[in-house]
Amino acid sequence: MKDIVNYLLRLAVKACLHLYFKKIKVQGKTNIPKDRPVILVANHQNALIDPLLLATHTKLNPYFLTRASVFKSPIAAKLLDFIRMLPVYRVRDGFSTIQQNQLIFDKTYEILKENGTVIIFAEGSHSDVRSLRPLSKGFTRMAFGLKEKYPETKPVILPVGINYSAHKKSGSRVNMIFGNPIEVDMTSSQSGKLTKSVEKALHQLVVEIPSDNYEEDLSSLIHHGVDLNDKKAVEEFLKTGKVENPIPPFSGLKNKLMKIFHFPLYWVWLWRSPKIKDKVFNSTIKFLIGFTLGPIYYIGLILLALGSGFNSWALAFFIMAMITLWANKNPQE
Repeated sequence: MKDIVNYLLRLAVKACLHLYFKKIKVQGKTNIPKDRPVILVANHQNALIDPLLLATHTKLNPYFLTRASVFKSPIAAKLLDFIRMLPVYRVRDGFSTIQQNQLIFDKTYEILKENGTVIIFAEGSHSDVRSLRPLSKGFTRMAFGLKEKYPETKPVILPVGINYSAHKKSGSRVNMIFGNPIEVDMTSSQSGKLTKSVEKALHQLVVEIPSDNYEEDLSSLIHHGVDLNDKKAVEEFLKTGKVENPIPPFSGLKNKLMKIFHFPLYWVWLWRSPKIKDKVFNSTIKFLIGFTLGPIYYIGLILLALGSGFNSWALAFFIMAMITLWANKNPQE
């Protein structure tokens, strides 16, 4: 029953993600291994949106490792367990909790032994800065721990780059790139070699802007219409200043119309947004508002259109809400 509900929930989330984003592009799906233990290592730029995209755009039915602090509430802990998230404890959670990580790793070994998939965001935290940060050793510990406990298994590391045209805006674009799987065919004493191989692979998949003059370069890229999801285009512009296929200027009218015809949801966002301390969660909160309250709003409009004195107004609002939602477009930051 749990698996059935999880499957239906993933379908609903996938549909809503395609409404939230203007375009979700997935490259390299043929690189996803079959019938192998897969440790998927991805960059982490957009809070909960990253795991939702990975969970809904592969057939891997993955488990996720996420920071233990989000499991503090008993209700949240049950919900996160239901959607296949596993807590990872860090030093900031208290030294006494670190030993609990072994229980989590033991659980991942059982998942992987059955040719399952575990996703880990190896940078250790999220950031909407367009660069790859140093990787932690959690995925190597998982890979070599699995081989030690179950020597017959043949795990692979699957690197994935997730790039956004605009991290915090609806109507933007996403480009997920699955790289070539990396065999774990060395001993644990060579864990550094494995880390470097994965890091090198991710550097080839993630759009990166050098930290020197980051804000100035980002503004210049946007001003000249460089596609922020195109690694080659970004690198070419930063190197030569040339843009082959610039993105047309964006007026913002479509986005404003969408807010007008979704005004109850937009008001909820205006009420909630000042309380968000970590702005990387902006897109996550926007998506969750639409996912939970959007259906209620649309059903309410339909009911008003079918049986009230405001039927023509309600029908017009519903039609315009659908049109503006489909047409919403925020191509860049």
